[in-house]
Amino acid sequence: MQRKYIKGDMILLSFDTEEFDVPREHGVDFSLEEGMKVSREGTNRILDVLKDNDVKATFFCTGNFALHAPEVMKRIMDEGHEVACHGVDHWQPKETDFAKSKEIVEGVCGRKVYGYRQPRMFPVSDSEIARVGYTYNSSLNPAFIPGRYMHLTAPRTWFMKGDVMQIPASVSPWIRFPLFWLALHNLPEGLYHWLVRRTLKHDGYFVTYFHPWEFYDLKEHPEFKMPFIIKNHSGREMMQRLDSLIKMLKKDKRQFTTFSNFVENVVNNVKMDCER
Repeated sequence: MQRKYIKGDMILLSFDTEEFDVPREHGVDFSLEEGMKVSREGTNRILDVLKDNDVKATFFCTGNFALHAPEVMKRIMDEGHEVACHGVDHWQPKETDFAKSKEIVEGVCGRKVYGYRQPRMFPVSDSEIARVGYTYNSSLNPAFIPGRYMHLTAPRTWFMKGDVMQIPASVSPWIRFPLFWLALHNLPEGLYHWLVRRTLKHDGYFVTYFHPWEFYDLKEHPEFKMPFIIKNHSGREMMQRLDSLIKMLKKDKRQFTTFSNFVENVVNNVKMDCER
């Protein structure tokens, strides 16, 4: 059973740190410069919440974000968080991004990057992920949602493809209700917290992800033409919701960890089990 390799209830908190491009999905002409302004501010707000709570997270960064916000990348690293890859251009992901984004992010950060998440959780090339040298891939949301997140037959929890650990986003047991960013925006906080606790009890760990632009005051910008379910509780309200989630989990004595540390702990526990 996979859960026996998880020592303690671990929280894998992550942020898809990309240039804001959602208005383009709704027909708005939106430049990279405008998108970066939103994402810089949102990322700094996220970092403020994490710093106040003394927890570490993993930031999946696009090449565009890394190149245009090196000062924010420095803050992410200086405050002890992990940097991973999230493609190059969030709007137009390409198969060459697996290698190119690693090259860009490692060049900006001056350190090795171990993980990858595909923009919009689109499918990835497993052979390229392995060839480029990633040790984990978190590009799967195995939820019960019509469309690109409908993955009812995919594993709910971590699994291996060759030497690469696959770390799906957490969904609730049985009905596979998604527990990613949109859920925290729109569910009552008490219900979301209950679902998280329920999933932790079942799986032994919890994976979720958010985006910097959720922490920007989207309601003040009708020109973005954002749907209500995205604007709902955005900006400083989302800062409060993230803060409350972290405080609830810390009160329950949960352990926050980066994705790389999670992989290392699981692999070491598997090795110890095999040697017995």
